[in-house]
Amino acid sequence: MAVVTVARTDLISRARAGDGEAFRVLTEPHRRELQVHCYRMLGSFQDAEDALQDTMVAAWRGLDGFDGRASVRTWLYRIATNRCLDLLRAARRRPAKQWDVPGVDLPEPTSLGEIPWLEPYPDALLDGAISVPLGPEARYEQTESISLAFVTALQILPPRQLAVLILRDVLGFHAGEVADMLDTTVESVKSALKRARAGMQQRLPAHAERAQSGDSAAEEAMVAKFVSAYESADIDALVALFTDDVFMSMPPIPLEYRGRDAVARFFAMVFGSAQRFELIPTRANGQPAFGIYRYPSIGSHGSGLFVLTLTGDGIAAMTRFESTILPAFGLPQSLPNAE
Repeated sequence: MAVVTVARTDLISRARAGDGEAFRVLTEPHRRELQVHCYRMLGSFQDAEDALQDTMVAAWRGLDGFDGRASVRTWLYRIATNRCLDLLRAARRRPAKQWDVPGVDLPEPTSLGEIPWLEPYPDALLDGAISVPLGPEARYEQTESISLAFVTALQILPPRQLAVLILRDVLGFHAGEVADMLDTTVESVKSALKRARAGMQQRLPAHAERAQSGDSAAEEAMVAKFVSAYESADIDALVALFTDDVFMSMPPIPLEYRGRDAVARFFAMVFGSAQRFELIPTRANGQPAFGIYRYPSIGSHGSGLFVLTLTGDGIAAMTRFESTILPAFGLPQSLPNAE
């Protein structure tokens, strides 16, 4: 332990003297988990990337203020959390937009969404980010706390409650540590946590509790049926995969469809547009996902990204995102002509 402390002290001294490599060695082991932390707080992949960069700049500039009482990791979480809180309070979020797919007129939605800024998070960036040791007071599994349902529910909470719940129940920091990070009292942290837990209990959908984990044979079979039905525009086969209370959303477009009949009407419109689709598999938020490409056209153009929530009963939720997110998943904006 003494050797580790001496080595860290040396790195800090060198970084304070302007050694960028020493700073990188200090901070790089925490970079991915900090990005996931920013994503949970902000609900947007792009906003999380921006917040992470701001965090690293602030840490570099603020090294003289690091007193060593907390670990480098805790210090970085303090900076990242407060940077995210500043962004949340500024309320400069991605606005809602209109449906803009030519030739497809959608049916009336059953509800309107509240989180138009929601974006998916690539599983490829989760390696090493959600397997870090958690504090003893963590209440959620790391895979559960990155799911779209969980991240969406978080976004409804007031900023301070959001920060406290993530730091306490997701990451397991002690109440005293969280109070220090937020420049408040332990009593204030406990009060905010109580209200945040109540808010999450009201907002988390029922399917979040029964969602199945990935990489199972059942998931593979369900995904194969989904791809087959979608690519062949077989509306009956697709609807047969849905749970009775299936839910579909499409941020930043606020239209939402709940229930098998409503979602079936949506896809009847999509498949009735005389277009066909090709799906390219990927993963997002620990869930199966697909880049969607439509044809015939000159090439097959990306029309979005679907993320599926599966349960033992079938597909419980589908979230469609815009094609602008495809590059974050290593997917092209278009495919070669399929003909």
